[in-house]
Amino acid sequence: MTVIKKETVVLKNYINGEWVTPQGTETQDVPNPATGETLARVPISSKADVEQAVNAANEAFMTWKNTPVPKRARILYKYHYLLTENHEKLARLVVQENGKAYKEAYGEVQRGIECVEFAAGAPTLMMGETLSNIAEDIDSEMFRYPLGVIGGITPFNFPMMVPLWMFPLAIACGNTFVLKPSERTPILATELVELFTQAGAPKGVLNIVHGAHDVVNGLLENQDVKAISFVGSQPVAKYVYEQAAAQGKRVQALSGAKNHHVVMPDADMEKAVTHIISSAFGSAGQRCMACSAVVVVGDGDEFVAALKQKADELIIGNGLNDEVLLTPVIRDTHREKVLDYIITGLEEGATLIRDGRKEMDEIKEGTFLGPTIFDHVTHDMTIAKDEIFAPVLSLLRAKDLDEGLEFIRKSRYGNGATIYTKDAKAVRQFREEADAGMLGINVGVPATMAFFPFSGWKDSFYGDLHVNGKDGVNFYTRKKMITSRFDY
Repeated sequence: MTVIKKETVVLKNYINGEWVTPQGTETQDVPNPATGETLARVPISSKADVEQAVNAANEAFMTWKNTPVPKRARILYKYHYLLTENHEKLARLVVQENGKAYKEAYGEVQRGIECVEFAAGAPTLMMGETLSNIAEDIDSEMFRYPLGVIGGITPFNFPMMVPLWMFPLAIACGNTFVLKPSERTPILATELVELFTQAGAPKGVLNIVHGAHDVVNGLLENQDVKAISFVGSQPVAKYVYEQAAAQGKRVQALSGAKNHHVVMPDADMEKAVTHIISSAFGSAGQRCMACSAVVVVGDGDEFVAALKQKADELIIGNGLNDEVLLTPVIRDTHREKVLDYIITGLEEGATLIRDGRKEMDEIKEGTFLGPTIFDHVTHDMTIAKDEIFAPVLSLLRAKDLDEGLEFIRKSRYGNGATIYTKDAKAVRQFREEADAGMLGINVGVPATMAFFPFSGWKDSFYGDLHVNGKDGVNFYTRKKMITSRFDY
């Protein structure tokens, strides 16, 4: 019997309403992190491909910017309907190419849909302001206008949510868009653009160019790209911000994180342990709002023992298994970097109380690493300072809340922080003094909803206007002031 081998699909770029083969010939495999199965091959496009997409977007902008705002909103309403209809399919795509658990993938799809809901409010969001009689017989008005072509560069860890942070709102505001999804998770982006086209988006309004460095630099250097929205690692975020700003572009570059969770002596231990386990090890720790450092205030030995026990009970495996919480890291190359951090933690004197490397020997397929917990970490250790982006948790001991807050202040990052306590005084002190942009009170992942800005501080963000909420509207529009005299 002859066995016919299924040919691996090679993805294409989407430019001016058509799927286009890139000019370059290089491609990369897109494996399922849980099984190693090759799902597709992604092209590594060139700057010439970027120029083609930007030209299409720039031409489409000439018409799209004058499209009535309610008509734009109706396309987004239809898009919202199509995304909702395909919720389960999209979640399964996230699991396959990213590796995260289905429940988390389903939640990610929901968060992306909520971004479209927000953008569909464009008629309200685009409203200007007026004031009559700023002087005798003189009125003043403010109108919002789109910028032009926007470039979006998205990471592997949220292939659904992060693109929907960007292009629906940008397009709702009258801009056109060129998206560069992560070459590690490019498949879902093709589904997003297919559904957007079905919703009625005109040609050239949304374009996709797959690739790596050349595509990023092509977007940064092209003078017709008026703004860049980026989510990724700190070194790349800083590079994107500096290069794009030097070209006179607007930039919002979301970066790395080291999120501290403070456990006070009066905390509900069982709930705190549950929240921290989910936050630290869900999505294999590969999210910028994951708990990666726990500040244990006071005598925390009982809490630490409970945390380790809960970590030992975690089910590790393929995200399509409903019982699984801890899934694989994205690639073997990333896992090797994480293993180096574990060795560094030991060399610098931290106590490894839960070694996730043993699961690597037990699970032969995929790029798995078990929950890894270091105790007695000090704030000057490498594992306490760097974003590891993996299921590796550092425990720091503090004598009181003041010392715990000092640990947070010393971190170069400022995405999020959480406190577990029943003490109102401690909550208020934490709220006022914690040096991070998104705080949680007895909440494991204090990420904001689409109608609020995702408000990272310090080296977790480069730029002035954050994604989502009113910041997002302001980022994607410019204001025109009109002053009128009426005594003629």
